[in-house]
Amino acid sequence: MPSALANTDALGRAVAIVLLGMSLCSWFLIVWKTWTLSRAWRGLHRAQAAFWQAPSLEQAPQAVAQWDLENLLLPLLDVTRTPLHGTLDAVTPAPQRQTRLLRGALQRVLQRLQSGQTVLATIGAVAPFVGLLGTVWGIYHALLGIAGSAQLSLDQIAGPVGEALVMTAAGLVVAIPAVVAFNAFGRWIARMESMLEGFAFDLCELNPVQRES
Repeated sequence: MPSALANTDALGRAVAIVLLGMSLCSWFLIVWKTWTLSRAWRGLHRAQAAFWQAPSLEQAPQAVAQWDLENLLLPLLDVTRTPLHGTLDAVTPAPQRQTRLLRGALQRVLQRLQSGQTVLATIGAVAPFVGLLGTVWGIYHALLGIAGSAQLSLDQIAGPVGEALVMTAAGLVVAIPAVVAFNAFGRWIARMESMLEGFAFDLCELNPVQRES
């Protein structure tokens, strides 16, 4: 890459810097999400088991907290809280209040699990075109140099054009890991989403707030 940038101009260098920034951002997200999702996956199984082994609903949050490493189940247990008197929350029928709390908690949890996915998808979609832009501009820049040369040889053409094509390869190198990670994380998140929805349904079946009515 340094030799490819030696004969380019400011735009070519800017394209290379953008690709480098995309690559660093992509790999940071890949490492970070691999760590957080693996913690969440392990903790989710253990936290669910701890919940069902708890002696009561009142003690369940304490049992879940030590295993819920990414705080996925604890927000769902917020449905067991007692509403404040004199508020709309208190006068809402228990089943509707429980459904509303579970829906809101699920949305917040899933938003946290999906954080970074949009960035990975954007990098995977945009990086090849950024690399292609660098290639097109590099070839144009090289042809201008060739046009001003008195003598023309194959080396004069192949060298600059080959350096310009490196940008396309760089764009693919940046995009491929981002796309692979996006798809892998998406499947991982979908499995956890299914488990969380199942837990929310089971929690609804317990109907803990119904006992307040």
